Amino acid sequence: MFRTVCFSLALTLLVSVPILAQGENDDDTDKAAASAGSPPPFATTDIGDIWHWVRHRNQEQREQALGRRFVVIAPTIGSKPTTGLTAGFNSNMAFFAGDQASTHISTMSGGFRVSQKQQVLSGVRYSVFTANDRWFLQGDNRFSWTSQNTFALGTDAGAIGATNLKYNFFRVGETTYRSVHRGLFVGGGLIVNVHDDVRPGDGAQAAYDQSAYLKYSEEHGFSAEGQTSSGANFAVLYDTRDNAINAQKGWFANVALRTYFDGFLGGDSTWQQLFLDVRTYRKLTANGRHRLAFWAMSDLVLSGSAPYFDLPSTGSDGRSARGYGDGRYRGERLVYGEVEYRGAVTPSGLVGVVLFANTTSIGSIETGTRLFESWAPAGGFGFRVLLNKRSRTNLATDYGWGKAGSSGFYLGIQEAF
Repeated sequence: MFRTVCFSLALTLLVSVPILAQGENDDDTDKAAASAGSPPPFATTDIGDIWHWVRHRNQEQREQALGRRFVVIAPTIGSKPTTGLTAGFNSNMAFFAGDQASTHISTMSGGFRVSQKQQVLSGVRYSVFTANDRWFLQGDNRFSWTSQNTFALGTDAGAIGATNLKYNFFRVGETTYRSVHRGLFVGGGLIVNVHDDVRPGDGAQAAYDQSAYLKYSEEHGFSAEGQTSSGANFAVLYDTRDNAINAQKGWFANVALRTYFDGFLGGDSTWQQLFLDVRTYRKLTANGRHRLAFWAMSDLVLSGSAPYFDLPSTGSDGRSARGYGDGRYRGERLVYGEVEYRGAVTPSGLVGVVLFANTTSIGSIETGTRLFESWAPAGGFGFRVLLNKRSRTNLATDYGWGKAGSSGFYLGIQEAF
């Protein structure tokens, strides 16, 4: 595993560095930050600086090469229980759609990976603020041909009896917000989740008839071959973070009511979901090189019957519950919390380290498990390499451990939260 980490870091940096010259002038960033009443970015050296130093380019030459957008296209290697070893690429673009003094930074990211478990994983996410934060556009779209071990519901579900299922997964999630006050947005949108061609994985045919997935689907009248949830998303968002990619201070809060309808765009049932997401960030030092990040989240099925794969679960957002595979714990009600220390290792801020701890509790009507009766804690550490000090984008590598021997290695080019 150590060799995998080192190799993936070296490969990512090797391919990413030439693209980093597209970052924007750091002097412009400092001026914009000062006009907004906040200090300039905490780091003084990033990979772009190193690249230009290696090429013996002076500051004037570098400024001539700088553009308005920062783009990274990088290979990535990772490993976690759901996928095993994965290889592919991730891309990220950060930009300002308006005056930096009055407009949040926007980000768009996407990736394509294949895994040793014969999975193909791809997706595109974006968070775009228009000029002066008048509108905020958010999207989470995924297209995967994948597999997952399925378990009984609740956080006390053991690994015995797990059944591997293969399926195709398609998600379209689009929400448009309108600013109603500084930092406050209201909006709505569309969300569609399709799990199609569900079938036993390799060697799982004998256990399929007793699987938690099949039992749940039969009890709630869902087809075992595929299930769809389609509906509307109504949301309120509050965001005072100084940087959405890697915040040093501020608050983020999102409340979303999602209503799915039987028959709408192929939906198989009518049910309602309430999603709550709160994050805050605190500096431990004045320059922001040492800080704490806090994350609390709740995902609740309010009424109706959700398809099995759409039930709240660990890692369903692709970022939470580091230390566990996606869907390891699942149920109708989920509460999640995480705290992370983020610190600079080098005086320049080029290299950083994180320490994190998280825990999940799941309640299930099916099994009679109540929220907070059992927990799935996890923790770990990671390293950061600053790719661009303008956008505060890091190359992030994390290793996490959970209970019952669960563990995972994660590599990306954006913070978990």
